[in-house]
Amino acid sequence: MKTNLSSQIKLEHIPRRYYDPQSEIELAALTREENVYTRIFESPADGSDYLADEMVRIINRAIDKKGRAVIALGAGSCTHSTYSRLITLAGEGKVDFSKVIVYNLCEFFPLEPDGPSTLKRLRDVLLDHVAILPENIRSIDPAVTKENMYEYCKAYEQSIADEGGLDLTVLEVGPQGCLAFNEPGSSAATLSRLVLLGNELRQYIGNEYKSEWAPTTAITLGVANILSSERILAMAWGENRSAVVRRTVEEEPSAETPASFLQNHPHTKLVVDLAAADALTRISMPWKVTSCEWTDKLTRRAIVWLCHQTGKPILKLTDKDYTDWGLGELLALYGSGYNVNIKIFNDLQHTITGWPGGKPNADDTYRPERANPYPKRVIVFSPHPDDDVISMGGTLKRLVDQKHDVHVAYETSGNIAVGDEDMMRYVMLMDGIADKFGINTPDWKTKSAEIRSFVAKKAAGDMDTPDIRYFKTMIRQAEATGACNYVGVKPDHIHFLRLPFYETGTIKKGDLSEADIAIVRDLILSVKPHQIFVAGDLADPHGTHRVCTDAVLAVIDEQKDEEWMKDCRIWMYRGAWAEWEIDHIEMAVPISPEELRFKRNSILKHQSQMENAPFLGNDDRLFWQRAEERNRGTAQLYEGLGLASYEAIEAFVEYHPIR
Repeated sequence: MKTNLSSQIKLEHIPRRYYDPQSEIELAALTREENVYTRIFESPADGSDYLADEMVRIINRAIDKKGRAVIALGAGSCTHSTYSRLITLAGEGKVDFSKVIVYNLCEFFPLEPDGPSTLKRLRDVLLDHVAILPENIRSIDPAVTKENMYEYCKAYEQSIADEGGLDLTVLEVGPQGCLAFNEPGSSAATLSRLVLLGNELRQYIGNEYKSEWAPTTAITLGVANILSSERILAMAWGENRSAVVRRTVEEEPSAETPASFLQNHPHTKLVVDLAAADALTRISMPWKVTSCEWTDKLTRRAIVWLCHQTGKPILKLTDKDYTDWGLGELLALYGSGYNVNIKIFNDLQHTITGWPGGKPNADDTYRPERANPYPKRVIVFSPHPDDDVISMGGTLKRLVDQKHDVHVAYETSGNIAVGDEDMMRYVMLMDGIADKFGINTPDWKTKSAEIRSFVAKKAAGDMDTPDIRYFKTMIRQAEATGACNYVGVKPDHIHFLRLPFYETGTIKKGDLSEADIAIVRDLILSVKPHQIFVAGDLADPHGTHRVCTDAVLAVIDEQKDEEWMKDCRIWMYRGAWAEWEIDHIEMAVPISPEELRFKRNSILKHQSQMENAPFLGNDDRLFWQRAEERNRGTAQLYEGLGLASYEAIEAFVEYHPIR
């Protein structure tokens, strides 16, 4: 069973010559905006194989030259598949680790016995599986103190110098362009030191190490230490890294993106997959560096870009605009700018529909959804108990009002996101009404006292008791039920799946398992829907959206050849954490001012997720504010292109099962 299909979502076909040119001349043209040697592969697996081969080549060259290789290794998750391939190559005798000295790039401080450790991770994913000598593994001494930190860091650097310097450094380009634990603000001259870890990096560390406790400080080799390495192999996988990869490769070196200082190193190779390369010029705007293979989506993207550059709507673009901005190929392809304008205007116009379930008894030739069958059976999968209304509350209301048979499935309980203060309001309420309604039983008195006592003594990181987790689950369910009732979803069509991977009681979640997938499968098979709406917004900080989407896509993959599934369309929504780019949008549902207020009210039914919501990420706006501003922003994009003016628009992209 495939449980990672979300990582294989491709919104468009990228011609191989854009990322794997077959001649040096074409490579030079494609990469003229790039200031770091960058290799793009279709998948992390392909890129990892290349990196492992490069590591073997560099290590063996150093051994041949001086009898040993001195390397520094990072432990980020992007490196793990490379290390796995490297273990295989070592087992085949392609590289001799007995002649390799390894320096750990960074380590948490202070080291807790059961806490996260980069060295422990390096051992798990590489060092314990190759024939390296124990004395050749160099890392931060757990006994180091703040008082002797400066001297210790200097000694660590001197140890590297005594070995003749680093032959190779291997690491990932981390969140915000971190190198090791060198966060934004780190200059090119920084050396080994104690660093304070920011909230975003700590959140990332907690997810990476599946740890409730994330350290606040760490010791790291500085940017200057990394750049002193003779060779550097860096990597990044996934769409979450695409923006930082672009800044690393194409923008001026800056302390705001420490990885951009790799531009100053003459022998750096950055290896990325197509998802991480998405924002690079040769992938996102290839017309700026080469002749293009003009698909409908690429043409749409180019025209939207041209409108932004000229400040004109689509139908006012002229032939001169095309030639001035390097899009003359489209004039040759379509005969005139007018022909291109009409084509793209109509394409975008056809994405707009007030009938997200399809308009019955209507010509659906140019509509994003088919007219029949009507009414449709619909399942809206919501990772958390509010993602449905945040991301597609207006569309959900339309589907209900247009008499479709709508089910909403909340995949997780969301209990970890309920604050103690919100929970205690309900405990106090129950205490206050206990006598009036005859629930002031000895059992309740005991439970209430236990909850109050626990909350009073609770320390940061403490796991809630089962009773408290249940209480918080019921709060989220009541809020979700209230929102569904407000929208008009039938009570027996509201499903609380409580997928087991989530029910750990901590921020740390389990892995997707057959138990999770079976629950989703049972619901899908019981409904056999004509439409499935699923989260395509995979950037939530704790990864819950991705796991929930993987559960749905796994079932879709196993059922894709069934007749009923062939008649089912899968629509991906976004909203809480990002929005679809306009060139990818395939269904745009307009929202009137009244509907937008209705959507806001449905989001506000989730009172525990308002001001006290603990997981807003690095966006200070509340979820209803994000949703409104993103929906209005999409409507403004359409209006700026010369299409109809709406208050707001919810956008969707169709998912096609991988075959």
